[in-house]
Amino acid sequence: MTVRRIVSLFSTKPSSAVGAGGQMALADHFRELRARLFRSLLVFLVLVIVAFFFYNQLFDLLLKPYNHARELLGAGRVSLPVISGVGGPFLLQIKLCAAAALVCSSPYWLYQIWSFILPGLHPNERKWTRIFAAVAGPLFLAGVATGYWILPKGLHVLLGLTPKSVENLVEFNEYFSFVVRLLLLFGVAFEIPLFVIMLNLAGVISGKKLGQYRPWIIVGVFTFAAVATPSTDPFTMCMLAIPMTVLFMVSEVVARLVDRRRAAAIPDWDDDQASPLEAP
Repeated sequence: MTVRRIVSLFSTKPSSAVGAGGQMALADHFRELRARLFRSLLVFLVLVIVAFFFYNQLFDLLLKPYNHARELLGAGRVSLPVISGVGGPFLLQIKLCAAAALVCSSPYWLYQIWSFILPGLHPNERKWTRIFAAVAGPLFLAGVATGYWILPKGLHVLLGLTPKSVENLVEFNEYFSFVVRLLLLFGVAFEIPLFVIMLNLAGVISGKKLGQYRPWIIVGVFTFAAVATPSTDPFTMCMLAIPMTVLFMVSEVVARLVDRRRAAAIPDWDDDQASPLEAP
């Protein structure tokens, strides 16, 4: 049943476009996927254009954690940002606006992902789409904000490894890539518990199983945080691992509630009672 349920997630169509058989052809399925990707890309491109008008503000926002980290280093430590190459400033502007557009459009493309999966759920489970739409975007943005908040501390640790007799020239495009990877890591990490709930709604995993493997999952979360975060200090690791652990606990509680309601909806047939036969 689990395999059939997983297949059903990608083989049905919204009620407004489902045919008499309730199923959609593979070509229709890919057309729907293409339409959703196109809409997400269109929103992304519009936000990229808007971001160009706020490039100076975005650049100051990007440079602020680095300046804060340099203040934490104190006197005697020199670290300067540099941009190399003739086309370096232009490439930085494009990448910075694209990253800002990707973060700002996250509520929309996360909703498109959920809407694509939604037809595979039972009607009584589709009500969760509003909750997902309301929670997915803010969770991603909360993860990005958390990563931005701890970024100066992580930069301070990494820049502090520079010997006092050496100047650290930070190539700004490399710094930008480092910041974007860290922020996206935090944003995606905050989404993991929400996808756990989606798997529970799809019948792939139960709340009881989550409870059985809870200690190992917590160990895995802290291991993931230790490996994924770029700095080696425990502060940065805990600032990623602790929120993920709390969100996992919340997802386990939600999964158990869903399982309880699902079990209550299944009729409890007596052994001596004949079950009704389904019509062909």
